[in-house]
Amino acid sequence: MTRAASNAGEKSDRYRGRPIGRVLFKMGKLSKEQLEEAMAIQKQKRGPLGQILIDLGYLTDQDLVLAMAAQAGMEISQTDRIEPTPEVIEKIPAQMANTYKVVPMDYQAEGNLLTVAIASPDNFRATDDLKTLMGYNVKAVVVRPEVIDKALAAYYSEGGESIQDVLDEMSGDEMLTEIADRGESIDLATLRDLVESSPVKKLLNLVLLQAIRDKASDIHFEPFENEFKMRYRIDGVLYEMVPPPRHIAVAIASRIKVMAQLDIAERRMPQDGRIELMVNGHPVDLRVSVLPTLFGESVVMRVLDRSQVALDLDKLGLRSDDLTQIHQLIDKPNGIIIVTGPTGSGKTTTLYSALREQNSPEVKIITTEDPVEYDIDGLIQVQINTEIGLTFAACLRSILRQDPDIILVGEIRDLETAQIAVQASLTGHLVFTTLHTNDAPTAIARLTDLGLEPFLITATLEAIVAQRLVRKICERCKKEFVPTEDMLMELALTPQDVAERTLYYGEGCDACNNTGYRGRQAIFEIMVLDDHLRDLIMKNASTNVLRAEARKRGMRTLRQSGLLALYDGITTIEEIVRETIVEED
Repeated sequence: MTRAASNAGEKSDRYRGRPIGRVLFKMGKLSKEQLEEAMAIQKQKRGPLGQILIDLGYLTDQDLVLAMAAQAGMEISQTDRIEPTPEVIEKIPAQMANTYKVVPMDYQAEGNLLTVAIASPDNFRATDDLKTLMGYNVKAVVVRPEVIDKALAAYYSEGGESIQDVLDEMSGDEMLTEIADRGESIDLATLRDLVESSPVKKLLNLVLLQAIRDKASDIHFEPFENEFKMRYRIDGVLYEMVPPPRHIAVAIASRIKVMAQLDIAERRMPQDGRIELMVNGHPVDLRVSVLPTLFGESVVMRVLDRSQVALDLDKLGLRSDDLTQIHQLIDKPNGIIIVTGPTGSGKTTTLYSALREQNSPEVKIITTEDPVEYDIDGLIQVQINTEIGLTFAACLRSILRQDPDIILVGEIRDLETAQIAVQASLTGHLVFTTLHTNDAPTAIARLTDLGLEPFLITATLEAIVAQRLVRKICERCKKEFVPTEDMLMELALTPQDVAERTLYYGEGCDACNNTGYRGRQAIFEIMVLDDHLRDLIMKNASTNVLRAEARKRGMRTLRQSGLLALYDGITTIEEIVRETIVEED
């Protein structure tokens, strides 16, 4: 047992659940007179008692933190130093200790109990994440923040192990070496031992924390015949990490399954799960998909870091005229608004930004999604589950009986869902939904292909918004450049078209991982239906005719929106070529 742990302070059970004023008085932080004075002020102002005591100068912020820890039944310590043994320090990797602001104090093999120091009782999620990521039973002791900072600097200041360090450690691990030649013939008992292997935990945790830090949207673990790849997607582009040994694929997949509470014995069927973490004070959801392949299980983790998503229409990249148009559309009392684009083009973020704008006590909003990506206060959100028959169509029928004002249908996949969405619109509801098409006019053909009658489309559809995400040039390494004629030809431009304009590219720096890009923004194509377009739809006009007519009536195409972003110095020629198609006049 370490000196810090043995000294770890008073047990706080006797304070658990008591009023905060009583806890402070019992801890000797306040006199009876000071407490009575603050309570008298609280009766007048109705503010938090702790803050009133701080304002009066009777209490410090740290005194209040310790009292809140005691009130929550947590152990508190007044120690000035944390002095864990080297064996205890190794229980938590440096990157994790610094990310979660925790320091290990003591470890008891019996019960697999790790005692950690934290600076605030609000950091209780760190203990849950340590249990998920490392597999320990965790007990937290609250100490002063400066003690935590001093210990992190003393024991974890050198940045800790890199992924390469852990891979080197794996090459000398006996258990992992033993399974190298066993292929898929690994029994369940061995699998259970593998998922508790320290190198496997370390590697996976480093990969997860690095991916979250680099704002990756997906993490891929892919087994092939002679190699095992780890890749992650940043701003829509996949990057390969240092490849681990091929034989640890089964150990990594099994460890992820344990964290996502999936069945490690099942290796023949696809499985889906979820891991919830709290990283740097932000909630991060990892959606896990496990797919059996020829050479083992391929695992993809979708990272939903809510702190990185700005659900705000003003921050999506809409130009001022587009923003005005969107505001007019979402203020309509009924009708259908479709957002279209390929997977990963930001459709959900756009729709949620619109819903957030409309979210108020006077408006009832119900969403039905597969899966629910963002939890938002004030919205009734329903998770689709096709395995038990809870489809979009089945769910939508029940939603209409819940008296909503606005409905979000995650995706129109079949005629039945489309018909109920139309019915909802005709009965006075505003319906937001998505489709997978390449541009806005093509959505009309998609709806008719599903079997929806043209007269129902024209009666209910208000607008179609197509979108793509383009990478933004890194502001730190942004440089002017003059494009060649070949580069301009890819956008059907001439040197005269850009003669008065300055174009930019990203040179590459540490801030953008030497990619030249940092972050993404959307470009939009908004097709608002008017009487003339509705008349063309009723006459079964082709997509090309609808597109030409919409452009005549002021629709800015995806390529045109991309060129404006290029001229504004936001993105590059390569990004516009990659995300938009050539227009035919």
